[in-house]
Amino acid sequence: MRKTVYVGMSGGVDSSVTAMLLAEQGYKVVGVYMKNWSKDLPGMKCPWAEDLADAKRVAVKLGIPFEVWDFEKEYHDKVVEYMLDEFKKGNTPNPDIMCNQEIKFKLFYEKAMAAGADYIATGHYAQVKDGKLLRAKDENKDQTYFLYRISDEALKHTLFPIGDMLKPEVKKLAAEHGLHNAYKKESMGVCFVGEVGMKDFLKEYIDIEPGEIREIETDRVLGYHEGAVFYTIGQRHGLYLSGVAGEVNDGMPYYVVKKDIPQNIVYVSKNLNHKAIWTNKLCLKDVFLRLGAFRSAAARDLAPAARGDGPAGRGPERRETSLLVRLRHRAPLVPATFDGETLHFENEIKRPASGQSAVLYDGEICLGGGIIK
Repeated sequence: MRKTVYVGMSGGVDSSVTAMLLAEQGYKVVGVYMKNWSKDLPGMKCPWAEDLADAKRVAVKLGIPFEVWDFEKEYHDKVVEYMLDEFKKGNTPNPDIMCNQEIKFKLFYEKAMAAGADYIATGHYAQVKDGKLLRAKDENKDQTYFLYRISDEALKHTLFPIGDMLKPEVKKLAAEHGLHNAYKKESMGVCFVGEVGMKDFLKEYIDIEPGEIREIETDRVLGYHEGAVFYTIGQRHGLYLSGVAGEVNDGMPYYVVKKDIPQNIVYVSKNLNHKAIWTNKLCLKDVFLRLGAFRSAAARDLAPAARGDGPAGRGPERRETSLLVRLRHRAPLVPATFDGETLHFENEIKRPASGQSAVLYDGEICLGGGIIK
C-alpha cells in the first residue's frame, strides 16, 4: 500500500519540487497551504492570495489533492504574540524558529497525522537520517538552524526531499518539469507577511517612542532613535548621531553597547573592544536537545533529566561536551564546549542578540540548541 504524505506547499519552488519528487517516488501526496497570515499592512499587501494561487496551480499540474488549512488564530497566539512580547523586553526573537516549532511541525503535523498521513514534508533544506536531523547538502541554504526545536516524534514522520540537492538544481528541475514558479522570487521580509521589514511590522503593533542615544562613557546625548527595541548590541549601522550616520566628529564609528528599555535609552561607544560587544561564553535558556544524538557526541549523559522531546534537564552530573555552534543563519560554525546551560568559547566572539538561538552540532548532526539569554 502506498504511503501518504501531506506536503506543506507555500507557493514557492522548494515546496513545489518537494511535492513533485514525492509524487514521482510513488507516495500518495496531498498538498496543503497553511494560511498563517492574511492581513495587509500600510503600503504592503500581504502576498498570501498570490502564494495560495501558485501552490494550487502546482497541485493541479501534479494532479494531487489540495487543501487550505487555516492556522491564523494559532499563528497569532503562538508566534506573533511571542515575537512582540520578546521585542518589548528588548530581545530579538526569531519568528521562523517559533513557527516551525508551533505551526509547521506541531499543528500541521498533528492535523496531518489525524487525517491519515504517514508522513509530512516541507521544502526545507535539511536531511533526516536514522532519526537524526542533519545539515543540508547545500550549506548556503541549510535551514537546520530554524528547525532545531522540532520534536523527535515529528522528525520521525518528516521528509525533506530536497535536502540532498543544491538550490540551482531545484530550480532547474522545476523548470524542466514545467512548474511556473521555477524562478519565483524568494521573500526576504518578515516570515509571514512577505517583503515588509521587521521595523515596519513592529511599528504597527508596538507603541514606539523616540528616545536618546547616549555615549556610555560620558553619558552625553549624541542623538536620538526611533525606538530602543529596534537596536541590537554591537550594531553600528542605522545610528544617526549629530546628523551623520554612525559617526560623530572624528569619523570613528559608534557601536550599540547597552539598551535601557524602561528608560528608552540606547547607549553607544566607539570602543570596539567594549566588554558588552565581546564574550567567551553564552548562557542559554529553553534548551532543547535530542538526547540520543547528544549522547553519541558526548559519549556520556548530559544530565539525568534531559529529554529529547523538550528542554534539557538540570542535574549535578553536568559535564562539558565539545561541539560546534551556529549563532545565526549562515554564520560559520564555531567550536565550543557546552555543559547543558552555558556555551564556552576558546576565543571571544561578538555577542549575538539576546533572544536569538544558538544551535548545536556534532559534525553534520544537529543536536538541538537554546535561546540566548
